Amino acid sequence: MSGLTIGGPAPDFTLRDQFGQDVTLSSFRGSKAVVIFFFPFAFSGVCTGEMSGIRDRLDEFITFDTEAVAVSCDPIYSLRSFADADGLNFSLLSDFWPHGSVAKAYDVFDERVGCAQRSSYILDKEGIVRWSVHNAMPDGRDLGEHLTQLQALS
Repeated sequence: MSGLTIGGPAPDFTLRDQFGQDVTLSSFRGSKAVVIFFFPFAFSGVCTGEMSGIRDRLDEFITFDTEAVAVSCDPIYSLRSFADADGLNFSLLSDFWPHGSVAKAYDVFDERVGCAQRSSYILDKEGIVRWSVHNAMPDGRDLGEHLTQLQALS
């Protein structure tokens, strides 16, 4: 599914979060590992469950000096409403315009539906892809497995 190589560099990007602030992936280089959660749509059933699960376990992710970011093709305003409605206290990044450009760079953009696929990448502190997983749209991710993969980086 993905054209990215495990052991290769992750494409850098700058996207706006739910507050309109720029978040640049490379700004974490040298200090934090990064988990990137691509998700199809704010407010959809599986995505709401996943993002709430990340919120509920965010302290476990932070234990590994990790930044957790979630990326969708929703506009900033939808992501802000989504974050406010569900108390999501981590960065929700808008890949709205140019539509899906970051999802395309990570080879997880579904052209047919016009959204990011349900995929995750774990990057080490140097921005190298160390693990990825790609789930079908209706299948939620195993956050425990994400944490196991982060622990393996330590």
